[in-house]
Amino acid sequence: MRRPTSIRRVAARVALMSLLAAASGVAGPLPAQADIAEFGPAAPANPHTAPAGGASTHGDSASSKTFTGRGPAGGSVTVRRSTLLAACPTLLHGSDGVLLGLCTQVLGQAPVLHVLDRATGDSRASLPIAKGSLLGGVYAYLDDANRVVIVDGNRDLLRIAHTGNSLAVTQRLSLASVIAASDAVVGVLPTYDGRVWFVTEGGTVGAVNTTTGETFRHQLPAGEKIGNSISTVPGHIAITSDHALYLFDTATRSLLWRYAYDRGPARKPGQLSWGSGATPVFFGPGTGYEYVTITDNDDPHMNLVVLPTGGNGTPRCVQPLFTNQGASGTENAPVAAGRSVFVTNTYGYDYPALPEGAGDSVPADASFVGGVARIDVSATGCAITWSTTTPSAALPRLSVTDGKLYTVIQQAGAFYSLAAIDARTGAVSDRTLLGSILVNPLQTAGTSIGGSYYQGNVTGLTVVTPTA
Repeated sequence: MRRPTSIRRVAARVALMSLLAAASGVAGPLPAQADIAEFGPAAPANPHTAPAGGASTHGDSASSKTFTGRGPAGGSVTVRRSTLLAACPTLLHGSDGVLLGLCTQVLGQAPVLHVLDRATGDSRASLPIAKGSLLGGVYAYLDDANRVVIVDGNRDLLRIAHTGNSLAVTQRLSLASVIAASDAVVGVLPTYDGRVWFVTEGGTVGAVNTTTGETFRHQLPAGEKIGNSISTVPGHIAITSDHALYLFDTATRSLLWRYAYDRGPARKPGQLSWGSGATPVFFGPGTGYEYVTITDNDDPHMNLVVLPTGGNGTPRCVQPLFTNQGASGTENAPVAAGRSVFVTNTYGYDYPALPEGAGDSVPADASFVGGVARIDVSATGCAITWSTTTPSAALPRLSVTDGKLYTVIQQAGAFYSLAAIDARTGAVSDRTLLGSILVNPLQTAGTSIGGSYYQGNVTGLTVVTPTA
């Protein structure tokens, strides 16, 4: 999910959702109910968020987009669709198993927080959020008390608790002293020392101690915008602007290095703005955060860029992707676990509208072919393990238990199916028809709870539940 523009890239993604009211193969037998060592370990749990998997739209504070436990692949399922008259790009769940959705209403395009019924996807309670730039509807997180933490349109940091079928703001902290009135928060996430960090569209990087009120502010170079969320692991926080990747030391709040990626000559079709579409992702085979990765916007083919977290900003590799196609690019952050990184190709994806100020793409239009690739990282570089043309229309999530990447694929005639992709081979093992245009996920992430899979779409929520 994601993305800078001269106005508001993330807000635009939610707003454009609201405008709407293959590869195949046979997988082997399911592995035992235990996490697959190949896809681990995860970064240490952040003590200030809910458990990994449902703590943020990217799953955890490292933004790995992984989860433990099986998804719904390998058996019969039922599909239910709730109509909330809202686009729901962010689904969260904590230690209590309650499913929450940050959605944007079709009428008025105002953000609303919902408590959602896990069986039906219907709303059991809702709370409007101050509209501002709509950014509260995408990047937020659940804290260690299962409270939603967001920054609203008034530049207030909110903690919102849920009890039964009710929602209530339990903390309100103004950030107006460190955020300009003309600016808006894009991403918010706590570091492991408990400070809450945030980034704004205008290039402000900030942090606040929510107990003492102490704040920190760092301004990126003039002209740099931020439209992606942030990621954090012990000692570090990573930030992507539309020009560069940044790594900060969270103890000293100092900049460790800046890597200027190749942003290409212009926005590509299938992207919402000019620059990287990737929230940075931490991963690694030892600690779970030896590396940090993004995609760039090189022309004609994007690259996966992997940098050692403990280095000086020199990449381990810059790996071209989908070079068997005429061009490639993405609006999605990678999925990463162990030594493996998974990237989707959104080049040519047909968004129903573009954000104001996005500018013309080069070329003006292109067909959406799609693609998913696995890249493995070693001590000497990177290598592509497999690459397909599977047309992923959602941001995938990886089960480290059953070894499947869960996503929604776009089929001919604007039909959409939940698909399970074997992470070891790239073969599609399962397809479940979800519907047509009203269930379009527009490259947003789903989530899994107890074997069921939940996917936000342009009108509400789709629920896929095992029947056996």
